Amino acid sequence: MNTKAFNTAMEKMSQFGNDGGAELIVPAGKWLTGAFNITISHFTLFLEKDAVILASENEADWPVIAPLPSYGKGRESDAGRYNALISGTNLTDVVITGNNGTIDGQGKSWWDKFKQKKVKHTRPYLIEIMHTDQLQITNITVTNSPSWHIHPTYCKNVIIQWVTVLAPVEVPNTDGINPDSCTNIRIEDCFLQSGDDCIAVKSGWDQYGTKYGMPTKDLVVRRVTCISPDSATVALGSEMSGGIENVRIEDVTALNTQSAVRMKTAIGRGGFVRDIFVRKLRLYNQYYGFWMTSNYNQHPDDGWDKNALPNITRIYHDDVIATNVTVLAHIEGMKKSPFTDICISNVKMELGPKPNKMMWNCTEVTGVASSVTPKPCPAFVEKPNFKCEFPTDKLAIESVQLKTCSTSGTP
Repeated sequence: MNTKAFNTAMEKMSQFGNDGGAELIVPAGKWLTGAFNITISHFTLFLEKDAVILASENEADWPVIAPLPSYGKGRESDAGRYNALISGTNLTDVVITGNNGTIDGQGKSWWDKFKQKKVKHTRPYLIEIMHTDQLQITNITVTNSPSWHIHPTYCKNVIIQWVTVLAPVEVPNTDGINPDSCTNIRIEDCFLQSGDDCIAVKSGWDQYGTKYGMPTKDLVVRRVTCISPDSATVALGSEMSGGIENVRIEDVTALNTQSAVRMKTAIGRGGFVRDIFVRKLRLYNQYYGFWMTSNYNQHPDDGWDKNALPNITRIYHDDVIATNVTVLAHIEGMKKSPFTDICISNVKMELGPKPNKMMWNCTEVTGVASSVTPKPCPAFVEKPNFKCEFPTDKLAIESVQLKTCSTSGTP
């Protein structure tokens, strides 16, 4: 067990946080550990080739911490939640990288106990970094998390690149990358296999997320491949009460995946999802072509506001090719808060051998469509030779270039 070794290393390196920073190198081998915290800024955790940080299967090695303020409770428990395997808060300039080393959550024991309702608190994540400016997670493999794999929360200026996430496709809640109430995020060149959403964009849950009021905004997702038979390539919500805006998704491939860019919300969420730009989707063996739902009715407690209606508007899709599709579209807005300004253009979907009888199911939605095959539902006004918008400007996070720095000395 190496928990003490990791914590001791952090303590000894803390003196260098303000003097150029520090790097902890994990050499080849398997390093069993319980949860530990990154406690210093200007810090790099580097996993060498064939290095494996192996999570303890003993619950006692995972401290219980308070719920996130934007959630009000644990996602799976009225009590607290287990600390992530690797966590940190109130930091600047944190890098988790390597020569494709691995962080293995050994989640099977957690998954089994969760099914048997024997887990007392919300299951832990593998990586959760909070209230941090300049976070980079690159060139690693993360696998078998007890729950979500990578969870940047209340952060800004985040880059996640060349990351592989591997989880059994039959295990729920093993989301890949979940940016939560973050600003200026770039997720690119990643391969994600999950039993839940490959990427889930979030910003707090019902009245707690509304009160905290921190949206996820200015997000770029590109060159990502997803496998998730029971969930989404990119999910917007369902916990989106702080708002989600200015998201740009492009060059995405999904294989044997339930849905592509899925919108999930409900009465009681409040908040907004707006200015979502999607293009160049390639979907192979896809259950839903388009899926937007207002019926995701999971709430933290009885205090949620039944008058808190989400505002869903300005969601644009262009250049989508999908094969073996069962349901072309399932889009259900709310009577008191319809989904508005939804645009789909240059879309070609090929039906599978057993398509749903109601191929286009559209309620409480307005939008436009151009060059969509098969023909969309009447809720979409057809505009010939029209192309849905995709911004030409660049977000600030797109201009950041990653550089490799050399180090000297004995690890």
